[in-house]
Amino acid sequence: MSLTLNRENIVVRSLEQIGNCGLFLLRLVAAIPQSLRHYRETIRQLWFVGAMSLIIIMVCGLFVGMVLGLQLYDVLSIFGGTSATGTVVAIAIYRELGPVVTALLFAGRAGTSVTAEIGLMRATDQIAAMEMMAVDPIAYVVVPRFLAGMIAMPLLTCVFCAMGIFGGHLVGVTWLGIDNGTFWSNMTATVEVGKDVINGVLWKSLVFGIVVSLIAVFQGYTTPPTSEGVAYATTRTVVASSIAILALDFVLTAFLM
Repeated sequence: MSLTLNRENIVVRSLEQIGNCGLFLLRLVAAIPQSLRHYRETIRQLWFVGAMSLIIIMVCGLFVGMVLGLQLYDVLSIFGGTSATGTVVAIAIYRELGPVVTALLFAGRAGTSVTAEIGLMRATDQIAAMEMMAVDPIAYVVVPRFLAGMIAMPLLTCVFCAMGIFGGHLVGVTWLGIDNGTFWSNMTATVEVGKDVINGVLWKSLVFGIVVSLIAVFQGYTTPPTSEGVAYATTRTVVASSIAILALDFVLTAFLM
Protein backbone atom coordinates (compact mmCIF):
# COMPACT_ATOMS: atom_id res chain seq x y z
CA MET A 1 0.00 0.00 0.00
CA SER A 2 2.77 2.41 0.94
CA LEU A 3 4.66 1.63 -2.29
CA THR A 4 1.54 2.43 -4.31
CA LEU A 5 1.10 5.75 -2.48
CA ASN A 6 4.77 6.63 -3.03
CA ARG A 7 4.47 5.94 -6.74
CA GLU A 8 1.34 8.05 -6.95
CA ASN A 9 3.09 10.89 -5.13
CA ILE A 10 6.03 10.70 -7.53
CA VAL A 11 3.69 10.83 -10.53
CA VAL A 12 1.75 13.75 -9.06
CA ARG A 13 4.94 15.69 -8.28
CA SER A 14 6.28 15.01 -11.77
CA LEU A 15 3.08 16.24 -13.41
CA GLU A 16 3.09 19.27 -11.14
CA GLN A 17 6.66 20.08 -12.17
CA ILE A 18 5.75 19.76 -15.86
CA GLY A 19 2.77 22.07 -15.38
CA ASN A 20 4.82 24.65 -13.49
CA CYS A 21 7.49 24.49 -16.18
CA GLY A 22 4.85 25.16 -18.84
CA LEU A 23 3.55 28.20 -16.92
CA PHE A 24 7.13 29.39 -16.50
CA LEU A 25 7.59 29.17 -20.28
CA LEU A 26 4.60 31.49 -20.74
CA ARG A 27 6.23 34.00 -18.38
CA LEU A 28 9.45 33.75 -20.40
CA VAL A 29 7.69 34.38 -23.69
CA ALA A 30 5.84 37.36 -22.23
CA ALA A 31 9.12 38.86 -20.95
CA ILE A 32 11.03 38.51 -24.26
CA PRO A 33 10.10 42.01 -25.61
CA GLN A 34 11.27 43.64 -22.37
CA SER A 35 14.42 41.51 -22.36
CA LEU A 36 15.50 42.78 -25.78
CA ARG A 37 16.74 45.92 -24.08
CA HIS A 38 19.34 43.76 -22.32
CA TYR A 39 20.83 42.42 -25.55
CA ARG A 40 24.36 42.79 -24.18
CA GLU A 41 23.54 40.25 -21.48
CA THR A 42 22.17 37.88 -24.13
CA ILE A 43 25.40 38.21 -26.15
CA ARG A 44 27.46 37.58 -23.01
CA GLN A 45 25.46 34.46 -22.22
CA LEU A 46 25.73 33.30 -25.84
CA TRP A 47 29.50 33.44 -25.46
CA PHE A 48 29.32 31.57 -22.16
CA VAL A 49 27.02 28.71 -23.20
CA GLY A 50 28.06 28.60 -26.86
CA ALA A 51 31.69 29.52 -27.44
CA MET A 52 32.84 28.07 -24.12
CA SER A 53 31.27 24.72 -25.07
CA LEU A 54 33.08 24.45 -28.40
CA ILE A 55 36.04 22.44 -27.12
CA ILE A 56 34.02 19.58 -25.66
CA ILE A 57 31.67 19.57 -28.66
CA MET A 58 34.51 19.43 -31.18
CA VAL A 59 36.51 16.77 -29.34
CA CYS A 60 33.48 14.54 -28.74
CA GLY A 61 32.26 15.01 -32.32
CA LEU A 62 35.65 14.00 -33.69
CA PHE A 63 35.88 10.81 -31.65
CA VAL A 64 32.24 9.86 -32.24
CA GLY A 65 32.86 10.11 -36.00
CA MET A 66 36.06 8.08 -35.73
CA VAL A 67 34.43 5.31 -33.69
CA LEU A 68 31.44 5.27 -36.01
CA GLY A 69 33.70 4.97 -39.03
CA LEU A 70 35.58 2.04 -37.50
CA GLN A 71 32.43 0.18 -36.50
CA LEU A 72 30.66 0.70 -39.81
CA TYR A 73 33.69 -0.29 -41.86
CA ASP A 74 33.92 -3.55 -39.93
CA VAL A 75 30.22 -4.34 -40.46
CA LEU A 76 30.03 -3.20 -44.09
CA SER A 77 33.14 -5.18 -45.01
CA ILE A 78 31.14 -8.37 -44.37
CA PHE A 79 28.81 -7.43 -47.25
CA GLY A 80 31.46 -5.84 -49.44
CA GLY A 81 29.96 -2.39 -49.01
CA THR A 82 32.80 -0.45 -47.43
CA SER A 83 32.38 2.28 -50.05
CA ALA A 84 29.14 3.26 -48.29
CA THR A 85 30.93 4.04 -45.03
CA GLY A 86 30.84 7.80 -45.60
CA THR A 87 27.15 7.71 -46.47
CA VAL A 88 26.14 5.81 -43.34
CA VAL A 89 28.37 7.94 -41.11
CA ALA A 90 26.80 11.13 -42.47
CA ILE A 91 23.21 9.89 -42.18
CA ALA A 92 23.74 8.58 -38.64
CA ILE A 93 25.33 11.83 -37.51
CA TYR A 94 22.90 14.17 -39.25
CA ARG A 95 19.73 12.34 -38.23
CA GLU A 96 20.51 11.10 -34.72
CA LEU A 97 23.95 11.32 -33.16
CA GLY A 98 24.62 14.96 -33.96
CA PRO A 99 21.54 16.55 -32.35
CA VAL A 100 21.17 14.01 -29.52
CA VAL A 101 24.80 13.82 -28.34
CA THR A 102 25.24 17.58 -28.67
CA ALA A 103 22.11 18.18 -26.58
CA LEU A 104 23.30 15.75 -23.89
CA LEU A 105 26.72 17.42 -23.78
CA PHE A 106 25.10 20.85 -23.76
CA ALA A 107 22.86 19.87 -20.84
CA GLY A 108 25.82 18.51 -18.89
CA ARG A 109 28.10 21.46 -19.49
CA ALA A 110 26.02 24.62 -20.10
CA GLY A 111 22.68 23.60 -18.59
CA THR A 112 24.13 22.79 -15.20
CA SER A 113 26.16 26.00 -15.19
CA VAL A 114 23.07 28.10 -15.91
CA THR A 115 21.09 26.32 -13.20
CA ALA A 116 23.86 26.75 -10.63
CA GLU A 117 24.37 30.43 -11.53
CA ILE A 118 20.68 31.35 -11.21
CA GLY A 119 20.34 29.17 -8.12
CA LEU A 120 23.23 30.95 -6.43
CA MET A 121 21.67 34.30 -7.33
CA ARG A 122 18.51 33.09 -5.61
CA ALA A 123 20.45 31.81 -2.58
CA THR A 124 22.39 35.07 -2.15
CA ASP A 125 19.23 37.21 -2.48
CA GLN A 126 20.36 38.88 -5.71
CA ILE A 127 17.04 38.08 -7.38
CA ALA A 128 15.13 39.45 -4.38
CA ALA A 129 17.22 42.64 -4.58
CA MET A 130 16.32 43.05 -8.27
CA GLU A 131 12.64 42.73 -7.43
CA MET A 132 12.99 45.39 -4.71
CA MET A 133 14.63 47.74 -7.26
CA ALA A 134 11.73 47.14 -9.72
CA VAL A 135 13.98 45.16 -12.09
CA ASP A 136 12.24 42.13 -13.54
CA PRO A 137 14.61 39.17 -12.93
CA ILE A 138 12.79 37.11 -15.57
CA ALA A 139 13.62 39.69 -18.26
CA TYR A 140 17.13 40.52 -17.05
CA VAL A 141 18.42 37.16 -15.78
CA VAL A 142 16.33 34.30 -17.15
CA VAL A 143 15.35 35.25 -20.70
CA PRO A 144 18.91 36.12 -21.91
CA ARG A 145 20.13 32.69 -20.78
CA PHE A 146 17.13 31.00 -22.36
CA LEU A 147 17.62 32.79 -25.70
CA ALA A 148 21.37 32.13 -25.65
CA GLY A 149 20.82 28.39 -25.20
CA MET A 150 18.17 28.31 -27.92
CA ILE A 151 20.51 30.07 -30.39
CA ALA A 152 23.69 28.23 -29.44
CA MET A 153 22.29 24.71 -29.66
CA PRO A 154 21.81 24.55 -33.49
CA LEU A 155 25.22 26.14 -34.05
CA LEU A 156 26.94 23.66 -31.75
CA THR A 157 25.13 20.81 -33.49
CA CYS A 158 26.49 21.95 -36.86
CA VAL A 159 30.01 22.00 -35.40
CA PHE A 160 29.53 18.51 -33.93
CA CYS A 161 28.29 17.15 -37.27
CA ALA A 162 31.21 18.69 -39.16
CA MET A 163 33.74 17.22 -36.74
CA GLY A 164 31.97 13.85 -36.78
CA ILE A 165 32.14 13.59 -40.57
CA PHE A 166 35.76 14.72 -40.47
CA GLY A 167 36.49 11.97 -37.94
CA GLY A 168 34.78 9.40 -40.16
CA HIS A 169 36.80 10.63 -43.13
CA LEU A 170 40.00 10.53 -41.10
CA VAL A 171 39.48 6.87 -40.21
CA GLY A 172 37.88 5.70 -43.45
CA VAL A 173 40.12 7.40 -46.01
CA THR A 174 43.39 8.06 -44.19
CA TRP A 175 43.56 4.91 -42.08
CA LEU A 176 41.45 2.22 -43.72
CA GLY A 177 42.16 3.18 -47.33
CA ILE A 178 38.68 4.00 -48.70
CA ASP A 179 38.91 6.02 -51.90
CA ASN A 180 38.49 9.72 -51.13
CA GLY A 181 36.31 10.41 -54.17
CA THR A 182 34.07 7.45 -53.44
CA PHE A 183 33.70 8.52 -49.80
CA TRP A 184 32.47 12.02 -50.69
CA SER A 185 30.52 11.21 -53.85
CA ASN A 186 28.41 8.52 -52.18
CA MET A 187 27.76 10.83 -49.25
CA THR A 188 26.69 13.82 -51.33
CA ALA A 189 24.55 11.64 -53.61
CA THR A 190 22.62 10.06 -50.73
CA VAL A 191 22.30 12.73 -48.03
CA GLU A 192 19.25 14.94 -48.58
CA VAL A 193 19.20 18.54 -47.39
CA GLY A 194 15.54 18.57 -46.44
CA LYS A 195 15.20 15.13 -44.86
CA ASP A 196 18.60 14.78 -43.23
CA VAL A 197 20.03 18.25 -42.62
CA ILE A 198 16.91 20.38 -42.06
CA ASN A 199 14.83 17.82 -40.18
CA GLY A 200 17.70 16.09 -38.44
CA VAL A 201 20.03 18.95 -37.57
CA LEU A 202 17.96 22.12 -37.58
CA TRP A 203 14.58 21.16 -36.13
CA LYS A 204 15.81 18.62 -33.61
CA SER A 205 18.60 20.83 -32.31
CA LEU A 206 16.25 23.82 -32.05
CA VAL A 207 13.68 21.84 -30.05
CA PHE A 208 16.41 20.35 -27.85
CA GLY A 209 17.88 23.81 -27.26
CA ILE A 210 14.50 25.20 -26.17
CA VAL A 211 13.78 22.27 -23.85
CA VAL A 212 17.24 22.09 -22.23
CA SER A 213 17.42 25.87 -21.74
CA LEU A 214 13.90 25.95 -20.29
CA ILE A 215 14.65 23.16 -17.83
CA ALA A 216 17.94 24.79 -16.78
CA VAL A 217 16.50 28.23 -16.08
CA PHE A 218 13.36 26.81 -14.45
CA GLN A 219 15.32 24.60 -12.07
CA GLY A 220 17.66 27.45 -11.17
CA TYR A 221 14.91 30.05 -10.68
CA THR A 222 12.65 27.83 -8.53
CA THR A 223 15.35 26.15 -6.44
CA PRO A 224 15.24 26.54 -2.65
CA PRO A 225 17.72 29.28 -1.60
CA THR A 226 20.21 26.91 0.03
CA SER A 227 23.43 25.25 -1.07
CA GLU A 228 21.74 21.87 -0.88
CA GLY A 229 18.85 23.14 -2.98
CA VAL A 230 21.24 24.40 -5.68
CA ALA A 231 23.00 21.02 -5.75
CA TYR A 232 19.72 19.13 -6.14
CA ALA A 233 18.54 21.55 -8.83
CA THR A 234 21.73 20.98 -10.83
CA THR A 235 21.22 17.22 -10.63
CA ARG A 236 17.57 17.55 -11.65
CA THR A 237 18.60 19.60 -14.66
CA VAL A 238 20.83 16.82 -16.01
CA VAL A 239 18.32 14.05 -15.30
CA ALA A 240 15.26 15.87 -16.63
CA SER A 241 17.11 17.17 -19.71
CA SER A 242 18.47 13.72 -20.61
CA ILE A 243 15.05 12.08 -20.34
CA ALA A 244 13.38 14.90 -22.27
CA ILE A 245 16.00 14.78 -25.06
CA LEU A 246 15.67 11.03 -25.62
CA ALA A 247 11.87 11.08 -25.42
CA LEU A 248 11.57 14.04 -27.79
CA ASP A 249 14.07 12.42 -30.15
CA PHE A 250 11.70 9.48 -30.59
CA VAL A 251 8.70 11.76 -31.12
CA LEU A 252 10.50 14.04 -33.60
CA THR A 253 11.93 11.07 -35.51
CA ALA A 254 8.46 9.55 -35.82
CA PHE A 255 6.98 12.79 -37.17
CA LEU A 256 9.86 14.19 -39.25
CA MET A 257 11.35 11.04 -40.76
